[in-house]
Amino acid sequence: MSIIEVKVPQLSESVSEASLLTWHKQAGQAVKEGENLIDIETDKVVLELPAIKSGVLVKIIKADGAKVGSGEVIAQIDTAAVAQAAAEVPVAAPASIAAPVAASVPKASSQAAAVSPSARKMAHALDVDAASLQGSGRNGLVTKEDVLGAAQQPAASQPMIAPVAVPAGVRPEQRVPMTRIRQRIAERLLQSQQNSAILTTFNEVNMQPVIELRNKYKEAFEKKHGVKLGFSSFFVKAVVIALQKFPIVNASVDGTDIIYHGFFDIGMAIGSERGLVVPILRDADKMSLADIEKSIAEYAARAKVGKITMEELTGGTFSITNGGVFGSMLSTPIINPPQSAILGIHATKDRPVAENGQVVIRPMNYLALSYDHRIIDGREAVQFLVTIKEVLEEFSARVLLDL
Repeated sequence: MSIIEVKVPQLSESVSEASLLTWHKQAGQAVKEGENLIDIETDKVVLELPAIKSGVLVKIIKADGAKVGSGEVIAQIDTAAVAQAAAEVPVAAPASIAAPVAASVPKASSQAAAVSPSARKMAHALDVDAASLQGSGRNGLVTKEDVLGAAQQPAASQPMIAPVAVPAGVRPEQRVPMTRIRQRIAERLLQSQQNSAILTTFNEVNMQPVIELRNKYKEAFEKKHGVKLGFSSFFVKAVVIALQKFPIVNASVDGTDIIYHGFFDIGMAIGSERGLVVPILRDADKMSLADIEKSIAEYAARAKVGKITMEELTGGTFSITNGGVFGSMLSTPIINPPQSAILGIHATKDRPVAENGQVVIRPMNYLALSYDHRIIDGREAVQFLVTIKEVLEEFSARVLLDL
């Protein structure tokens, strides 16, 4: 026997322990190098733990649901048992028997699709079979956009959280432990409420100019960039312009110091069955609308299967949350510490408004800015939100003219 230990990977400094979710292999089963053995849930993400060597999983030391720490041994693999495990696999039929079957398969389907290196990396992260895709690149090359599109399609294999089965009775109850991600969300929300002087200011924006701009160019945009033109990229651009104008909103508090950030890392809140995550758009001021849409779409696809990494959730100087996708009309978002402000976007609805003494119908959206009143005064907060409103209502002119 040649036994190797399966250990919990090194967790980030801010994560003291994790929970084992589901073993994908049972004791006595053969495993291949790189094959996922178990999902490990931290308070931020769900990690996959691949086998470092092929062999047989001879012992599971920590069962599903166990609490574990960095470097803790949770199982053992016997690498010397590879030959025995391989011997149990049925032998392939002789070539003379298989030949007629192979001849009936179309030539095009017998060759694996060419996949670009970046697409292959994304496919691995999103658990997509890139070789099975129809490539849109030159000579049928599978691109990142092809992989992203496949990941956004409904898939029966995607893990879903089963509804809680409440026992029958007159007044039924069932106690269910919080997941580690849900616990972390609760802790951070309480931390934000207890450690910040949160105040919220509101405004409304006429979305008609953005809607008309999007409708005019959305088909050409998707054809060129391989991703749909949504509204999120417009809001991100407007936020960056407002942050550049009011640096205090992009700052954070550290004890009795104010830290002004010379970069713009925007957190985009994404809801999934596992809970809310806020991945970061690094250097959003340097990103095009297409870059923003691609990043958000990729994060959303990966959030569904718990593939967002800790590094992608760490940091951020400002956040955006969009309750409008769920139908929210108005809300007071909670700041994501150590940030000092967060923008809440809501559902766009046709409403009567007054323009030049006349009542007209316009697609209106209520915006909410929650901010830390310890360092941001009402004047800056209101003007910051007004800037976002003005940019969105005159988007093309202001962005092109850098106003």
